[in-house]
Amino acid sequence: MELFNVYPINNITITKAKGSYVWDDEGQQYLDMYGGHAVISIGHTHPHYVQRVTEQLNKIGFYSNSIKIPLQEELAKKLGKVSGKADYQLFLCNSGAEANENALKLASFYNDRSKIIAFTKSFHGRTSLAVAATDNPNIVAPVNRTDNIIFLPFNDEDALVECFQKNGNEISSVIIEGIQGVGGIHAASVPFLQLIRRLCSEYNAVFIADSVQCGYGRSGKFFSHDHAGVDADIYTMAKGMGNGFPVAGIIIAPHIHAKHFMLGTTFGGNHLACAAALAVLEVMEKENLMQNAESIGNYLMDELKKLPYLKNVRGKGLMIGFDVPEELKDLKKNLLFNQHIFTGEAKPNVIRLLPPLALRKKDADEFLEAVKEEIETMTEKVVS
Repeated sequence: MELFNVYPINNITITKAKGSYVWDDEGQQYLDMYGGHAVISIGHTHPHYVQRVTEQLNKIGFYSNSIKIPLQEELAKKLGKVSGKADYQLFLCNSGAEANENALKLASFYNDRSKIIAFTKSFHGRTSLAVAATDNPNIVAPVNRTDNIIFLPFNDEDALVECFQKNGNEISSVIIEGIQGVGGIHAASVPFLQLIRRLCSEYNAVFIADSVQCGYGRSGKFFSHDHAGVDADIYTMAKGMGNGFPVAGIIIAPHIHAKHFMLGTTFGGNHLACAAALAVLEVMEKENLMQNAESIGNYLMDELKKLPYLKNVRGKGLMIGFDVPEELKDLKKNLLFNQHIFTGEAKPNVIRLLPPLALRKKDADEFLEAVKEEIETMTEKVVS
């Protein structure tokens, strides 16, 4: 049997990782400025994380949600404290797509409506409703297509008001990333998020804050939507939540009530997942990683803005993007194979940075020096 070939793969095999660095099977060290799609939050193989998961595995790794799992309650309390949403309720699942599926479904249960507002360049996952609400026809199969999704221009206040005035009594939810990741690191404006909150309250629609990539401290606040000073009705989480262990969840405002069997999952909230998620929150708290993300992120953006050729440096905290001109279109590839630095990209010609929240200034400086070197080398070739 062979693998189903859906991933473009670099010919690199990673066998070891620590902090913001990884090593391949030939001993080559790489700086990880991408965190495996924003998954590595507290750093690779953090000692407390390894200990927490190992100790739990030596006790029990899994049993179903048919029994009490005190770790789930412990995680809910810790998450409420660190996120500042102590009065919310937690439902645990396994992935970002599953989190968004459950959020959209729960919203529809809540108000008995079916229309969903999503936005251009959005990415919410690859399953059912999550992919239907994703603005990429190439990954939406015919079976996923539905008339229940209304796509509006991102950050267009007039279009949003008009849509609610026209369809308000049919709209179940509005789903929005506080900072679009796959869409190219574009932040929802403060007035736009505040308008979503006001309209959802006015029309009894559910405000879903997709925080799968932009949440969990990456922006310098726990949820990037917090920068607008608003509370969503449901927040979806995954990626950095488990630092590499598959765990996800939604937190739900108190006015939305649970009923038995309305949501469910086999693996969600298992013992190992909770241990991993607790370790992440404990390290984030102890090591002040949200503050570190803000300060190192601001430093990186300030320094990147000083470099020639890079355009529109943007983002919040350690979720950063910038545009590169055609003569630097191979920058991501050259950083990987010449400088041994992992970064991400979005089309067309956008470099994305999503490193561990524990990134140090010396790591940031190493990246900046490498970018300078590549810009000089690549532009010299163009001139000559």
